[in-house]
Amino acid sequence: MQYGFIIDNRKCIGCHACTVACKAEHEVPLGVNRTWVKYIEKGTYPNTTRHFSVMRCNHCEDAPCVEICPVTALYTRKDGIVDFDPRRCIGCKGCMQACPYDALYIDPDTHTAAKCNYCAHRVDIGLEPACVNVCPEHAIISGDMDDDSTEIAQLLAKEQVTVRKVEKDTKPRLYYIDGDEASLTPGETATSDNYMWSSQSDGVGHFARYIEERTARANPEDMVRQLGGENQGGQVGGGQDGAGVRGEQDSDKDERSGKGAAARRVYDAPDKGVLWGNDVAAYVWTKAISAGAFLLPFAASVLGMTIDPFLSWFGSTIALTFLLATTILLVSDLTQPRRFLYVLLRPQWKSWLVLGGYALTLYGLALTLWAVAMWTGRTGAAEIIGWIAAVLAVLTAVYTAFLFAQAKGRDFWQSPTLVLHMLLHAVLAGAGVFAIALLFSASGEAWTAFVRNTLIVAIILNLLVIASEMLTPHPTADARKAVQAIVRGRYRGYFWILGIALGNIAPVVLAWAGGETMLAAAGVGVLIGLYATEYVWVRAPQDIPLS
Repeated sequence: MQYGFIIDNRKCIGCHACTVACKAEHEVPLGVNRTWVKYIEKGTYPNTTRHFSVMRCNHCEDAPCVEICPVTALYTRKDGIVDFDPRRCIGCKGCMQACPYDALYIDPDTHTAAKCNYCAHRVDIGLEPACVNVCPEHAIISGDMDDDSTEIAQLLAKEQVTVRKVEKDTKPRLYYIDGDEASLTPGETATSDNYMWSSQSDGVGHFARYIEERTARANPEDMVRQLGGENQGGQVGGGQDGAGVRGEQDSDKDERSGKGAAARRVYDAPDKGVLWGNDVAAYVWTKAISAGAFLLPFAASVLGMTIDPFLSWFGSTIALTFLLATTILLVSDLTQPRRFLYVLLRPQWKSWLVLGGYALTLYGLALTLWAVAMWTGRTGAAEIIGWIAAVLAVLTAVYTAFLFAQAKGRDFWQSPTLVLHMLLHAVLAGAGVFAIALLFSASGEAWTAFVRNTLIVAIILNLLVIASEMLTPHPTADARKAVQAIVRGRYRGYFWILGIALGNIAPVVLAWAGGETMLAAAGVGVLIGLYATEYVWVRAPQDIPLS
């Protein structure tokens, strides 16, 4: 038994009955939706066509939200329904990043993830989902796709159907008959601030509690104009920025059908905004410093250098301090922070959030044991523990690359060089910290040269990795858009000025020039550049719409 949905776009009239029924059945708060109807419009007035697409969870056979969830709050039932348990959810928002279909949201009342669950409580007693019952045109068909006697199985056998984002290989179980590509593909139509009710974009998910206040401040005249389909320029049915202007060579048939003009959104669910923001960018930065601060003196000792005990103690202290900061940032980003221990106590082992959580915990334990062994003079034990701590430091540095790879909704994070990117940032962070520390300690010429050479080599390798990430052709349009946003778009200042110039070019020059003061300045620049780069890498892919 495998349940699925078919949306018959030959029948859908865009009435929103499914959205309302879903909200009523599940008491879905204002500002978020489990089911919604997206409108797109083609052509220029009066020769326009409007297309409707019902959007919701695709109940994928290979659901990425289930794989990334660290606490099994999301799970696949035996009948194929992807359901959720809000009692377990910690509000990490990983499922929202993993879903390529933008189907999940954070409930502003419970502060946990939620989505369409196929009305599982109704299905279990032999009823159809609420949206199926209420649809006046029978445009939503549900049922067991493995049972040849069901309507959905028969439609799948005889009709041409499409699914959203087949390239993600999630095997979605939401099918569209006569689905419109411009409606189903997010990149075909630009998001904007002037289609119907798009001003809700500031009141979604965990920010939806502000929606009542925003509604009270709304301008009634603007709302009337939006409801009438009038855009900011006063033209009904027209596009934005001349999107609806067409050449005279277009045929009469194209004008009647609406083909030839750029498609545009006229109604859509509110944008959820950036889900992983400053806290996540900061935690990637702090854990890089934590890993690098221990790895640098450890690597020097492995290479045969005589290390001043002060350097080892300083490195372990910095490592523990920034590891604690990483933990605080991770917990603060959760919408259910009191449940953070669920990651360790109720783990779902396929999730890299769990594996990363254990890596951070064991790394902290290893650092503590190493410090105890050193303090008590057990150098043999300290050496063994040091190797264990080094391995855990590397895992701490790179696990986020695998976590981002599980976030299938964000194409830019699927880069195979992200592991090297994270590891190099740990080395750079460690070198930057010890370059600054040279101002406050006399560590000898050998250590100074080691820090300088490590910094210069790591910067050169880092620039090569960044160049490969920016210049290598990306396979998807969403990844290419993220690159454009970084290189030429809203993040170009962070990238070029802080990330490249201040964080890489200037430190190379300063380190090469010599002198501990110059090297310390290079270390400061590196740490600033690392944060700016992580900020850009975390945020830019999240600006790309998923639905």
